[in-house]
Amino acid sequence: MGSIEEGTNYLSDEDIPLKGTPVAKNLSHSFDCETVHVRSSPDDKRWWKTNNIRFRPLESAKIVLIKAKINLLLPFGPLAILLHYLTGKHGLVFFFTLLGITPLAERLGYATEQLASYTGPTVGGLLNATFGNATEMIISIYALKSGMIRVVQQSLLGSILSNMLLVLGCAFFTGGIVHHKNVQTFNKGTAVVNSGLLLMAVMGTTFPAVLHFTHTELHSGESALSLSRFSSCIMLIAYASFLFFQLKSQHNLYGSLDEEGDGEVEEDPEIYAWEAIGWLAILTVWVSILSGYLVDAIEGASESLHLPVAFISVILLPIVGNAAEHASAIMFAMKDKLNITLGVAIGSSTQISMFVIPFCVVVGWCMGIPMDLNFKLFETATLFITVLVVAFMLQEGTSNYFKGLMLILCYLIVAASFFVHVDPSSDDD
Repeated sequence: MGSIEEGTNYLSDEDIPLKGTPVAKNLSHSFDCETVHVRSSPDDKRWWKTNNIRFRPLESAKIVLIKAKINLLLPFGPLAILLHYLTGKHGLVFFFTLLGITPLAERLGYATEQLASYTGPTVGGLLNATFGNATEMIISIYALKSGMIRVVQQSLLGSILSNMLLVLGCAFFTGGIVHHKNVQTFNKGTAVVNSGLLLMAVMGTTFPAVLHFTHTELHSGESALSLSRFSSCIMLIAYASFLFFQLKSQHNLYGSLDEEGDGEVEEDPEIYAWEAIGWLAILTVWVSILSGYLVDAIEGASESLHLPVAFISVILLPIVGNAAEHASAIMFAMKDKLNITLGVAIGSSTQISMFVIPFCVVVGWCMGIPMDLNFKLFETATLFITVLVVAFMLQEGTSNYFKGLMLILCYLIVAASFFVHVDPSSDDD
């Protein structure tokens, strides 16, 4: 290791003893009488500390860009850009761009978790709300700039449906198969609170749609938009209140879904706080660049692949874009950590419905684009039924492989429905 005089310096990764190991315990006992503090992580988990301002380009790049196996998909991003200018085949550009964005979305989540280790649970919750679905927000903003309001609505709706039915279903199914001799349980109270927020989101999307399609607007073509903007502001306030309630006010009663609470030792961060901030900026810029090419290729891909734009937006975009989240949810379910699984699936759906969608409405408002909560009757009915089905599945606080199978089959019905669904050419249809 190092000399005692170097105890205030940081240890290399090879020299850091794991928490709870005999080596770490012996070190603690040996240095008990000394004024030496051996750290096993970058400083005291406070991002403003001087030593946490360090930035190690090569070492942090190795951790962020090489360590994870999913980073094998990173070259597909530049390849998609080359194909865009050299071939003009929108189908290939769309597919390769999706593959290139997948590892970036996972690495964004990783960098956010690393930074949250320094900021604490309250600020960490805000960071997760902001960067946890950064990919969806960036794609949506680019689509809004292009005037593709329906793509924004359908892609965000697809993320909710994918997380609630496919991700949760696969996690329950695989977890139930692996632990078929035991009953898997999760935090019922927090799941119920999240279900309530999802029902509130359904309310926010239902009223503008019903108001418009029943032709009962006070000002035709304007009342539904005004109601959507007002409801979006209310939903953002509700989500901010939920974060405060969950992380600060009633933390013991309604612990966060992504906290396991099984007594495991919290893992130390692998990179410094300012390194995490730097990588968040770099990854966000790269996702923004690829998102522009992805949005430009959607309509061309729909024609070349002979698939409806609704199917691409609701099914393909969320499945591939959230592939990393899907894998992590299933992995935690197989480890019998359903609280983390629900934090990924239901927590992400809550973020999208109560934060990302209202955020896009407000951004469209600022840009002068009539983005609203009128998701049309077909999409609104799909969301309403999905939330009801999942709410009933979660009310017992237990899971098994049959519940997972039911959720997967429900998602197949939804996918088939959007495969044969085409947006009406007129609102009067």
